[in-house]
Amino acid sequence: MNIALIGATGFVGSAVLDELLQRGHRVTVLARSPGKLAAREGLTVVPGDAQNAAEVAQAAAGHDAVVSAYNPGWTVPDLHDQFLAGTRAIIDGTKQAGVRRLLVVGGAGSLFVAPGVQLVDTPEFPAEWKQGALAAREALNWVRTENTLDWTFLSPPILLAPGERTGKYRLGTEAPLMNGDQPGGISVTDLAVAIVDELETPRHVQQRFTVAH
Repeated sequence: MNIALIGATGFVGSAVLDELLQRGHRVTVLARSPGKLAAREGLTVVPGDAQNAAEVAQAAAGHDAVVSAYNPGWTVPDLHDQFLAGTRAIIDGTKQAGVRRLLVVGGAGSLFVAPGVQLVDTPEFPAEWKQGALAAREALNWVRTENTLDWTFLSPPILLAPGERTGKYRLGTEAPLMNGDQPGGISVTDLAVAIVDELETPRHVQQRFTVAH
């Protein structure tokens, strides 16, 4: 497939880029700093800003799907507003490009840990992640209103870390996957496997899902 990828220099996006290229897909990356990406077979890098819908649309035009692993950076002071500005531009740009398939990687904070209670609203949720998690929840709410897109929203598990690629994972929907009474986790490489699997064989169109080992 021809995939437009946003956020390819980040923790999740770089793993998704590797997985897509390893499987023989052609990838166009929209990047503010193209120099961070080395030349690779199957990769095209387009300079641009994910917060600019017109630039997103230009990069996405003619592609089979758009994957957003967008995150302006956890240390950005106005992370919440920048995250939402990027999300809005990515949704609008995808639609302007005429691409129907959009897969958005969000956060675990919007997963439900009890009826009506999302993880981000619990007292134990780390303060340093809260603004990004609140923005990702709002992004999910926005995406859910899109009835012209074949969207999918992936919430990673509570624990996400570097690690080996096993190609194996469990699927969930609205609640965090657990290992007994402990939160489930996954390697970023296997999260990328789940993302590319969803692109190749869609099982969660206009749905949110989560994964864990």
